[in-house]
Amino acid sequence: MKNQGGDAFIGIFGVVIPVWLVNSEKTISAKLSYIYYSKITTKYPLIIFFSLFFAGSSSAQDIHLGKTFRDCSDCPEMVVVPAGDFMMGSSSADTERDLAAVPTYDLESHLLSWFWPTEIGEARRFVSREHPQHQVTIAKSFGIGKYLITAGEFAAFVRETGYSTGPCLIRTRPRATHSPGAAWPHPGFAATVRDPVVCVTWEDAKAYIDWLNSKLRDSATSNGDGLYRLPSEAEWEFAARARTQTARWWGDAIGVAKAKCDGCQGLDDRWRTAPVGSFQPNQFGLYDMLGNAWQWTEDCWHENYIGAPTDGSAWTDAGCTFNTFRGGGWDSSPWMLRSATRGGGDKNDATSSQGFRVAKTLQ
Repeated sequence: MKNQGGDAFIGIFGVVIPVWLVNSEKTISAKLSYIYYSKITTKYPLIIFFSLFFAGSSSAQDIHLGKTFRDCSDCPEMVVVPAGDFMMGSSSADTERDLAAVPTYDLESHLLSWFWPTEIGEARRFVSREHPQHQVTIAKSFGIGKYLITAGEFAAFVRETGYSTGPCLIRTRPRATHSPGAAWPHPGFAATVRDPVVCVTWEDAKAYIDWLNSKLRDSATSNGDGLYRLPSEAEWEFAARARTQTARWWGDAIGVAKAKCDGCQGLDDRWRTAPVGSFQPNQFGLYDMLGNAWQWTEDCWHENYIGAPTDGSAWTDAGCTFNTFRGGGWDSSPWMLRSATRGGGDKNDATSSQGFRVAKTLQ
């Protein structure tokens, strides 16, 4: 509506209408709580786009983007991830690109990879699990751990409950071994309280989450949100991609010192975890979504995405004993550190590169 003084105010029932001035020297942001401009003449034509309902728009989804919260002193710091859509998995073009980044040493090893275990052969098996690519809709925002659960956070749970974990498979060159006494406090290297806890099974992660939820029930400051849980595989990938469709949230190439893996270079090339937060976060403010430690998800293991849910929920089967983990670990080759990479294992197995982060349902 234009007033008699030549000024203009654009709005409808309190909802902002995005306005752009074509060929104007000034830009008016669509994110302002109101839009006010003066003395606009016919020299500057207006293109007005508006909507009475912003569901699904980036402006609405960004309201809580990056907001953090912590429910109790022993609870992990959480980040609010907005709702949205994304393409889950890999396309044929993605797979071709990713396989091209896997080291191949000569034609003979390339041919023999179809019959004997080689890196390129392992890569082919991994990428085959990322199909078919499909669209997933995350209808509601959710909380996810800013960091992997640390050894210090897990220790608080163990001290309070007396919980005991089982044996752990220690990752060493050239192969993994069971070492006497190996467990989360002694994962084969000197971990700090800020390192991600490793040597934990899927069942250990669920026990920790049960303890967190008991804290919520005992808290007088509970805000009515839902319970802690493991993220679904779809939620994990959506959070890891952070609105990107490249191989990694920072681009297609592995780069240098972007994450912790065997060959990522930079911060620390030793075969061990790094303290959480040692590398840059992704666009959602999440650390170590790729590398440092594999991360358990709620989903049962499936060899591919045929029949996978498209609503972001966990894909579970009654009585399943194998579950999915994502992200790659400190002992992974660089090509494994991709947003689409997925693996699976027995829920009662623990390795020194296996950890987790938690999610939380928000009301």
